[in-house]
This record gives sequence, structure tokens and C-alpha cells, in this order.
Amino acid sequence: MKVLVLGAGVVGVTTAYYLARQGHEVKVVDRQPSVAMETSYGNAGQVSFGFSSPWAAPGIPQKAVKWMFQEHAPLKIQPKMDSNMGRFMMQMLSNCNPDSYALNKERMVRVAEHSRACINALRDETGLRYEDRQRGLLQLFRTEKQVEAVGKDMKVLEQCGVRHELLDASRIAQVEPALARVPGKFVGGLHLPDDQTGDCHLFTNRLADYCREKLGVEFMFNTTIERLTRVSGKVEAVHTSAGTLTADAYVMALGSYSPFLARDLDIRLPIYPVKGYSLTLPVVDDGGAPQSTVMDETFKVAISRFDDRIRVGGTAELASYDLSLAEKRRATISMVVRDVFPEGGDLAKAEFWTGLRPMTPDSTPIIGATKYDNLWLNTGHGTLGWTMSCGSAQLLSDLIDGRTPAINPDGLAVSRYAA
Repeated sequence: MKVLVLGAGVVGVTTAYYLARQGHEVKVVDRQPSVAMETSYGNAGQVSFGFSSPWAAPGIPQKAVKWMFQEHAPLKIQPKMDSNMGRFMMQMLSNCNPDSYALNKERMVRVAEHSRACINALRDETGLRYEDRQRGLLQLFRTEKQVEAVGKDMKVLEQCGVRHELLDASRIAQVEPALARVPGKFVGGLHLPDDQTGDCHLFTNRLADYCREKLGVEFMFNTTIERLTRVSGKVEAVHTSAGTLTADAYVMALGSYSPFLARDLDIRLPIYPVKGYSLTLPVVDDGGAPQSTVMDETFKVAISRFDDRIRVGGTAELASYDLSLAEKRRATISMVVRDVFPEGGDLAKAEFWTGLRPMTPDSTPIIGATKYDNLWLNTGHGTLGWTMSCGSAQLLSDLIDGRTPAINPDGLAVSRYAA
């Protein structure tokens, strides 16, 4: 079967990999000159299966009001005349209750845990290296209130069989030795030993090379996808700047831009871009740098270790599709890495980057069929695109082939928004 994958970020390329492994003839189309040039380029570097949690949670509305008046808040809203932003915020608020949080958390962890198995198998099969480390993630708490609040997440982790350990202040330096240099800042941490780190841009490029050389996947770059046309309940063609493309099946993996193309087919995708920022700085003191990934719970900033670089990612900004670099956001993530690992990297030489995370109001990705027989969705992964990419892509390949899926797909398709 000929399959056309729309989008060459990490989700699109992993989708191509799993479909090609199943013997399909796969072509990937993207407007950029190479793979992983947008959201997948400078993400935080964490592959955080156990850290998969909905943004829409009880207490978030109250916190959001407080954050409006804080200089270094994890969430910022830029008021714009944008009805989509208002609709997204209302839908997100409707999920900020205990029942919805538990439901959405289970769905996310279900996909993430499957993704853990998939990326481990992919690495074994392909031999890919991408400055990866399998040393876990440490969520850091600055207050006792944060330690108490994580208890609900730990119950879900237990139900899903995710290894984890709550550490007191005296033990966090056993996991991340450099934290011994900043005593008294943290009262404890949640250690997820099976989480991973790495360079998502490097991973996606090397996987694309493997797909091209070993599996015969074709990539079309510098090609703008303009619109889709339909006939008799099926997608008929994709019209691009390079001409009209046809296939037996189509997969939309366009992240934050998926809603624009879906509108052509009268499909409403409740995806809104949440702007994130990152800094990449050279390591100057190995002993003062992280060895894996730490997440500062107070500021929602992740600090990950590559071979000789530190990637710092964080802040969430609702600003529509604005890709300008805001120095105030740089100040926040610079402050956090300076506070946690003051001797680890050289901030004066940091690369500043921003990208758009495709967020759904329930934080769960949209994976599966549509009302068109040959159109499939793999989008809306928010901040966890790389974390969930392999599991999402493998699941979608099962669904497209009509095989019994490796995990339960209930609640993952766009149909969950029908009501």
C-alpha cells in the first residue's frame, strides 16, 4: 500500500519507519529543507515516559491567576483577538477536575509506556545513537506542598507499573551528584529511573537516514502542503507546491498546523500551539552539570544532558503562531539553570530557540482513524512528541494494517471530541 505521511517532525518520521517496516511504500512530505526543523529541533531533550501528565489538572485555574503576576511563571498568556485561543482555554478548563485528570493521565501513560518499549526496540534494531542516556528523570520539589501533591501521580504510576521512588532532600544528590553543590534548595524529588534523554533533532535525522537507506522511504522537502481534496468518503489527493500527490492512505502528522489542513475536510481538531523555549549551552564542568534530566517542578523547566551540551527547556506561552524570541522567557530558563547547576554550563554561549507544541485541551495526543476511510491522524502530542512518538507510530501502523493493536486505542482517536 502507498502511504503519504504529511509532516517530517519526529512523529512523522517515526510513523514512516513503522509503516515501512510493515512493507508499505512510504513517502514523507514537508515544507522544510530537512527533517525535524520545527518543534522537534530544540525540544527539552527528555524522553519522559513516567512524567506524562496532563496540563489540565485540579488547581491549575487558581495557579494560572497567580502566574499572571509572577516574573518567572511557567505559563504566560499573550492576549490576542483569537477565538481559537479562547475556545482552547475553555476546553482545557473543563478538564481541570479530578475525574478528567485521572482519565487523561491514564491515556497518556498508556501511550508513553508503550513508547518506552518501542524506542528501546528501535534502538536495538537500528543501532541508532543520538547522544542518548538511559539514566532516568528526577522531578525536583522546592516545597513540601509539591511533595504532598505528587502522591496522586504516584498512584497512577503504580497502577501502570511505572518504576518510581520518592526521595528526600538527603538522597537527591545520589541521583544527580551536582545537586550537592546547591544544598537547601530542594526538599525532595521523584525519581523515574527508566526515563531517558537525548537530542531529538539528531534522533530524527538519523532515523530518517535509516528509513531512506534501509527501508526505501522517500522524502520530499521544500514542499508546501496546500490542501486536501475528497471524494466518496475518501481523501482523493494532496495538492502541494510541487504538484498533486496521491496515495492509498494518508497520515496527518503536522503538529500545530494540523487543524488548518483538517478544516478542508470538515474535521475540527482542538489543537492549539503552546509556545516553548529552550537554551543549549556547552558544558564547562562535568561535575557541576546534570547527568540525565531534572525537572524543576516550580518553574516547569527541564534541564537535560547531552554529550557535551546542556539543553534547558521550559515555559508555556499562549501567543498563537508567533515565533518571535522573547527575552523575558530567556531570562526565566536562564535563571533556573543558573540556580540549579550554576557551574555546569556557559550561558554566555547559549543558543536560544523557540517552537510550537501542538497541545490538545486534555493533553492526550490524537491517534487513529477519521470519518474518511483512508485518512489517519497522529498529532496533538503537546510537550511529549518525542516521548510518545514511537508508541504512537507503532500503534497507528497496527490500526492502518487492521491488526490487533499492541495497546488499547480507546480514547485516543479524534472521535473522543464528538460530544
